[in-house]
Order: sequence, then C-alpha cells, then structure tokens
Amino acid sequence: MPARNRQIDLFENRGRGGKRTGAGRPRGPGRKRNWVRLRATLGKNVPVHVTLRVVKEVGGLRRRRAYQAIRRALKTSFVRTDFRVVHVSIQREHIHLICEADDAAALGLGMRGLQISAAKHLNAAIAIDRGNTAPRTGTVFPERYHVEHLTSPRQVRNAIAYVLNNWRRHREDLKGFAQSRAAIDPYASGVLFDGWKRKGPFIPPEGYLPLQVVYPQTWLLTIGWRRHGPIDPREVPGPIGTR
Repeated sequence: MPARNRQIDLFENRGRGGKRTGAGRPRGPGRKRNWVRLRATLGKNVPVHVTLRVVKEVGGLRRRRAYQAIRRALKTSFVRTDFRVVHVSIQREHIHLICEADDAAALGLGMRGLQISAAKHLNAAIAIDRGNTAPRTGTVFPERYHVEHLTSPRQVRNAIAYVLNNWRRHREDLKGFAQSRAAIDPYASGVLFDGWKRKGPFIPPEGYLPLQVVYPQTWLLTIGWRRHGPIDPREVPGPIGTR
C-alpha cells in the first residue's frame, strides 16, 4: 500500500501532542499566571468578591483624578436591575468590589460595562495628568477579573472587612492624608457603610465626594454577615482565598 494511503496506527508516535514549550494561552504581561473567570453556577442570592487589576502604564489609582474616573464609572451600573456594586475599594494597582448579580450572564454584562466605562474615564484622566490634549489609548485592564463566590455569613463578613480595610493590608493608612486624619479609607465606600463597630473620625478633604454604591438585596449582605459581629475600622485583614 502506498505510504500516503497507509492507515495510521492509533498508538503510533507522530511527534505531536503532549507538553510543548510555549503551548497554551499566553500569560498576562508582568504576571506569573492569568486569572480566570470562575465558571461555577452563580445563584441570585450569592454575592461575589471581584478583583480588577490595571496595567502599570495607568499608574497608581489612589490619586484624585483616577478616583473621580472610577466614581463616574460606577454610575454605569445604576441603570441595571440585575447587577449591583455594593462595596468597593481602590488600591494602588487594583480595585476590589463586592457585587450582586442575578446570574453569571448578568455579572458578565455588568462587569463588562463597568470596565469599559472605567477604562474610558481613566484614559481621559491620564491624559490630563500628563498634559496631553488627546485621551490615552491602550489597555487598562490586562486580564479577566477574578471572582470569588461568597456563600456563608462568615465568608461575607470577612470579605467586607477585606475590601473596606484593604488599605491597611497594603499599609496605605500610614501615608499622607490618611495617616493623620482618617480612620476609614477615603478611597473606599466604607464612608457610607453602616456596619462599623466604631466608625471613628473622618474629616474629608475639600470637595470630597464618596464612592457611590447600591444598597444590597441579598440576605447574606443585609442580615446574614451581621451574625458574626460588626467590623472594626482598625482591623487589618489577612489573606482571603489566594489573593
């Protein structure tokens, strides 16, 4: 039988398959590995903790114009009834959110709209900071966002503390304005949070407008987490999951 018509043996080694250098999805820039979207079924009564990272070219997010850009972007979620941002904090190179969504599709669409709006406003803010006449173009969020499902009252309580007090984890509370005047992170929605053990002083800077979020509707975020006690604004959160 001519070689071109010979049937290939099922177990014959043809030099393909197996582990190969460079195979698979490329890694994100500057990261050891890509984050992936959690694909477990999302129930309407299960809130989620979402983490968004920005590229280095965007610069630090804990500055006035970046704060205002993200605050404007949060407003895009207000028109949706199937997706809500309940808590948020802005760190130097990432953003933490606690959200509610009717299902995985609603979460995906809500986050997509939020990211598009945030990228637009952040690129415009960067141009102003750098004295450019045209908005910056290019990637703002280099990876898929990371999602953690919050399924128990204790897990939700820990997630709220982690998000609102995340500045203490990164020692941002020891810098600048926050060091002497704020017990609550001015770059988080904790200013409007009603679950503090003791709120402490908060003297906002001139012209300060708090981050706007939506009041929660799920039992876990309204009542359930409170079974484990209020949150101390001086609490330093430990690691949550792998983040």
